[in-house]
Amino acid sequence: MDFDTLIEFDRQLLLFLNGSSSLYLDGLVRTLTNALTWVPLYVSLFYLVIKNNDTVTQILLVVACAVVCLLLTGTIDDTIVKPLVARWRPTHDPVIGSMVDIVNGYRGGRFGFFSAHACNTFGIAVFFCWLVRSRLLSTALVLWSLVNCWTRLYLGVHFPGDILCGLIWGAIGASLAYLLYHRLRLRLTVSRRLVSSQYTSTGYLHSDVNIVVAVLVFTLVYALLRACLFLYE
Repeated sequence: MDFDTLIEFDRQLLLFLNGSSSLYLDGLVRTLTNALTWVPLYVSLFYLVIKNNDTVTQILLVVACAVVCLLLTGTIDDTIVKPLVARWRPTHDPVIGSMVDIVNGYRGGRFGFFSAHACNTFGIAVFFCWLVRSRLLSTALVLWSLVNCWTRLYLGVHFPGDILCGLIWGAIGASLAYLLYHRLRLRLTVSRRLVSSQYTSTGYLHSDVNIVVAVLVFTLVYALLRACLFLYE
């Protein structure tokens, strides 16, 4: 398969996944893709870090490495990769732009390779997978990231290839950030190994992990209910 064939396949797959005739789904996606919707999740992750680290230095180390993760993912994407590659978003693509189903007039910026939503959300998910080592939290955060990826396809602002590359780069950036965290923590503190069914292998309370998952579930329920209001706009 040559490059042109791959690009055309990417276009056709996007058209297959993009949009619907459902006003409810339009409203749901508008809610899910809004960054403010996920503020409670970010707050709960911060709470998890505060509650399960003993000193301010340890807390700041986690936060600093999470910021490094975001710098390696979304910032590099937006400031370097997108302008350099300059691949049109589907909504601006001269070949299929007129065929893309858009929601509420939203088309995004000109360039879309690769998806910042994909690499940022998956970067956060993978970083906390490494940090907490909870199967429940890892599953919840990966699904959360994939839901965000789906919204970008639904809105027609990214090709599937943009999403896939964003996921790959997000995982790489998160893994590098966690490696930095792990090495710095070994120098600054003694890694705690709490042998109990109440804790994960890295010392995070399962009960605190459950709080984060509960916040995520309630946020999704809010989005499902909030979408009903768009039916009456």
